[in-house]
This record gives sequence, C-alpha cells and structure tokens, in this order.
Amino acid sequence: MTDQPLNFLCISTFYKGIDFLKRCKSEGNTVYLLTKKNLEHEAWPWESIDDVFYIDNWNEKDIIKGIAFKYRHIKFDRFVALDDFDVENVAALREHFRMPGMGSTTSRYFRDKLAMRMKAKEEGVNVPEFTALFHDHEINAYADRVSPPWLLKPRSEASAAGIKKIHSKDELWQIVNDLGDERDNYLVEKFAPGDVYHVDGLNIDGKVAFSRVSKYLDTPFEVAHGGGIFRSATCEIGSKVEKSLTKMNAQVMKAFGMQFGASHTEFIQSKATGELFFLETSSRVGGANLAEMVQFASGINLWSEWAKIESDTLKKTTYSLPKAANKYAGIVVSLSRFEHPDTSSFTDPEIVWRMNKAWHIGLIVVSESSERVLQLLDLYTQRIANEFHASSPAPDKLSR
Repeated sequence: MTDQPLNFLCISTFYKGIDFLKRCKSEGNTVYLLTKKNLEHEAWPWESIDDVFYIDNWNEKDIIKGIAFKYRHIKFDRFVALDDFDVENVAALREHFRMPGMGSTTSRYFRDKLAMRMKAKEEGVNVPEFTALFHDHEINAYADRVSPPWLLKPRSEASAAGIKKIHSKDELWQIVNDLGDERDNYLVEKFAPGDVYHVDGLNIDGKVAFSRVSKYLDTPFEVAHGGGIFRSATCEIGSKVEKSLTKMNAQVMKAFGMQFGASHTEFIQSKATGELFFLETSSRVGGANLAEMVQFASGINLWSEWAKIESDTLKKTTYSLPKAANKYAGIVVSLSRFEHPDTSSFTDPEIVWRMNKAWHIGLIVVSESSERVLQLLDLYTQRIANEFHASSPAPDKLSR
C-alpha cells in the first residue's frame, strides 16, 4: 500500500463516467481525462479532473506518442476505458505501455461479438447457433442446417446498432455480397423470439462481488428498429430465472477472464423452450441510464464502486462492497416530440428520477413491489406514447 497519489488516465470518447471520475478523485488519486475535443463543453466534473487531454479522432499511433510524451513527467498507474467503444483501444494502450489491466486478447471477449460466442461455446456457456462470415462453405452449411430467421450482427458495435433480421438463404447471400470486403466484421446467429435480460455487476479478484438482474420489457432490437419506447425493470429477486442468470453471469465472467471492474451482460430466454442463452457482455457500466436504475433499486452506484475497485486494486487494499438493498426499480425512456417535455403531470411518489435531456423523456420509479413497478411502467408507456413519443429510424451500418 502506498500513500502517494496514483495517476489515473481515464479515457472516454463519449460523455459519461461522471461518478467514476468523482469517486476516483475522492479516493485521493490524480485524475487525467482523455476525451474528444467536441466534448470539451460538456458538464464534466472539472473539480475532480486534474488535467484533460483532447483528441479530434482516435489515431492509435499519435495517441501513443502523445501519452509517451506525457509519461516522461507523469507516471501513469492505470488506464481506464469509460465507454464500450474505447475498450479495445485502451487495451492496446495497456499492451504498449505494459500497464496492468485487461489486455487486447481478453478485451476481445468483452467487445467482439464473434470472440464472445466462440469463447462462451468453448467454455460450455449456452449461445444461439452462429457462424462467422469468413468461409463460403461454412455459411452455406450453416444456412442449410439452421432454419431462419437469422440476425446479422456487426462484431464490434454496441447495443442493437447495425443488426439486421434475415429471412432466407438468398437474402443472406445478398447481404453478404453487399458487405464485400467488410463481411469478416460480421456474424450471423439464430434469431429466437424471447425475453432479454441484462445483468449489471461488479467484479473483484476474479469473482462477481455484486450483480443485479433486470429485464428489458421491450428488447433493444425492437426499440432500435421499431421506433419503440425503452423500458427495463428489476427482475423478481429469488425467482428461478434471477438465480439462473446470476449463476450464468458468474460463469461468463470466469470464462472470459474478468478480474476486476464493472460489467454489463445480456441474455435471452427462448419463448419456445424457456432455455437461457448468452448474448453479449462488456467490461463497463451499462448505458441508457441503467446504472441509475440499478442504483435506485440496490443503493449501489456502479460507476462509483468501479472507481473504488480500481483504486483499491492498485493500492493493494481490500475492497468492501456497501450493503445492497433489495428494492425494485424500472425505467422508461423515449424520444420526445418536445424539446423540453413537461413531466409535472407524472406525480406518483414512486418517481425518483426524471431525464433532463433535450428531445427525450424518461422516468425511473422505485417500489418495494415488483408488480407496482411494472404497473407504473405500463401506465407511463401508454401516456408517453400518446402525449410525447417521437421516433427516429435506427442507423443502417450497411449503407455506404
């Protein structure tokens, strides 16, 4: 253990991780932020940031040279990627500077959807049937063996971005041919209707220290491609599916070599068979304000505790998780046709959070009762659809 301040270089090409930066500083560390120049006017917690370095775009060679120059006078102790899109890039920086933490091979399991599925299958974790798009014969064999529909997925996009549903072998080959030289950056997997769950957790010393299971009330694919309203709610604590997913999440973390930090992992339960399948994971806090939902349900701030874990790990001190509560929370978020929607007509005492973002409307509710949370979310979804909702088409990553 050292009394000297430790130097954290926190890297984020999106505006997020505010509570991480605050907690990291409050633990006595020196905090540096590397972010994009177009984010300099965001409400970063400047009182918690000792210095900031700006980039226009991610150019690994130039960034390595820039960090190396700063390294002459600042001994960086930890590089932290605050966003999913930064995970692989920061892993490469760790490799170059021989920095402790997740390297390039392990980071692939938390970023590359093909690597995830191959490793999960190898370790006995249930995954939907899939194929890479490397070899023509294997694609044909897959299409002949596994009945459609299928989902085409980019290997390195986040959430439901770039996903397409495919209904026939001819359509599959049309898309593969259209992808051209980019086809190796995609995979195809079996589409099976079902309920999608997410497990948000904290990991320390190779074990899951905390996890909370929640269920998307509409799947991310449906929301992104149907112009829907985003909703999620805490899963019934102690239920069969909650226990199974808690165990399955721990199995995934162990298989993928997660040692310490935050994770957001998604699973699907087949409507036809009830079987659970692993979909994807990431070594970061979940987006879409799910961290706030988890915090209101459990009392655990994932961003803040992740910072504490990073700091304690470096200082070789024992991390202690705060006592978690077992309440139920739910979130509903939608695009709004009003720039600043007025939510004052939503007056239920269970409301604990209101979104403050232009052209968006969002609420989080908390209750001792799971049924009450679901009841309120259904009611609010109906009202938002009628009074506020606007939709925008999902980005098409296949367009050229």
